[in-house]
Amino acid sequence: MELSGQRVLVMGLGRSGVAAARLAVARGARVVGIDLRTGLSPIDGVTLELGPHRRERFLEADLIVVSPGIPPRQADLQAAGEAGVAIVGELGFAAGFLEQPMIAITGTNGKSTVTWFTGQLLRAAGRRPFVGGNLGNPLCDALLADQAHDTLVVEVSSYQLELMGPLKPDVGVILNLSPDHLARHGDMAGYAAAKARLFAHMGEEQLAILPWGDALLQDAARPHGGRRGWLGGAPGVRRSGRRVEVVLGGERQLLSLEGFAVPGEHNLDNAATAAYLALAIGIESRAVAAALPGLSALSHRMEVVAELRGVRYVNDSKATNLDAARAGIAGLEQPAVVLLGGQGKPNPDGSLGFGQLQPHLERHRAVVAFGEAGPQITEELSAVGIEVRPTGTLADALALASELARPGDAVLLSPGCASFDAFDDFEHRGRAFAELVSR
Repeated sequence: MELSGQRVLVMGLGRSGVAAARLAVARGARVVGIDLRTGLSPIDGVTLELGPHRRERFLEADLIVVSPGIPPRQADLQAAGEAGVAIVGELGFAAGFLEQPMIAITGTNGKSTVTWFTGQLLRAAGRRPFVGGNLGNPLCDALLADQAHDTLVVEVSSYQLELMGPLKPDVGVILNLSPDHLARHGDMAGYAAAKARLFAHMGEEQLAILPWGDALLQDAARPHGGRRGWLGGAPGVRRSGRRVEVVLGGERQLLSLEGFAVPGEHNLDNAATAAYLALAIGIESRAVAAALPGLSALSHRMEVVAELRGVRYVNDSKATNLDAARAGIAGLEQPAVVLLGGQGKPNPDGSLGFGQLQPHLERHRAVVAFGEAGPQITEELSAVGIEVRPTGTLADALALASELARPGDAVLLSPGCASFDAFDDFEHRGRAFAELVSR
């Protein structure tokens, strides 16, 4: 992509927008950065226009790079597209310059952990991977970093796939699909179609991996390319307990998860998937096998933050929806006091759906509800026979949980809700939990 002298408009100056603006400047473009927020810090080489947008800025651009939080149907973007202006997201913008082999990982739940595990496996094998995307480090940073990366391991959100540009991973996986972001995508079919765009530019030389038995995702992926691999099928990866079987390129390889210590049954699946991805990008089986026991959890995802008086405190603040909470709660082998709450995500009927957690909660020590959604969670779970201890804040919930927990138990923050009732994001909530535990 030749940018020298081109007029590039970067829309949205969060972390990904700033990285895109810096990359465009480095490639010789004339860059304007716009954001509705005022008071943002200057960016070297970038003309900032903060506050209300001016339509003429969109129409005079040669290229618009859009941050993922902004929907493509935004009025100024639509006007620019109709006028023939090229529009791409930050991820797609970076992809136009990158040549390294890429693993791209999407899905409703688990994508950050699988990305993190895969990066660890590649590093242990001697690769120099860039690990980022939706995980935290914008893909543009791979082109701005001092270190040379030989492989890209990229977490991809459905929002980023709406304006994906030339993104064509060598190995792409959709881990799963459950209700989330439906206000943006309309319904589950629209959400599945957004995820399946990961495979849009693939050919037979690229590997497109899907969950075995998920008819909705398989239908959504049917128009797209890539040779198929399967999570839970063959060719692909299957797990039985701590035994992992990978069928790849006609060869069957067996791996063991003995010694893997990250809590949660679902994390055994995440580790098995990461092993499959590492093998698919060319890592030798013996290197993968040697590295699996040493995998560590990503912060805020089934992260053990302390063990006090025989009680483990587990931070799963990233569980911002019910499916993610279900995975953490069901996968924890020891009895737990489970903390649920935050800002709820109502269903069309107004319910939050917490009653569906009943089979997984009934074996645990206790349930404590907190935050804005706490009263409704208490009501929904009480209706299905789960006793809930309602509290106010996360600090209140943790104090009560510490009283209820016995030696050998866990206290699990797996809230099933967004964090914005009291925190900036799930990471802020997770840090607060860890700080409260440390006190």
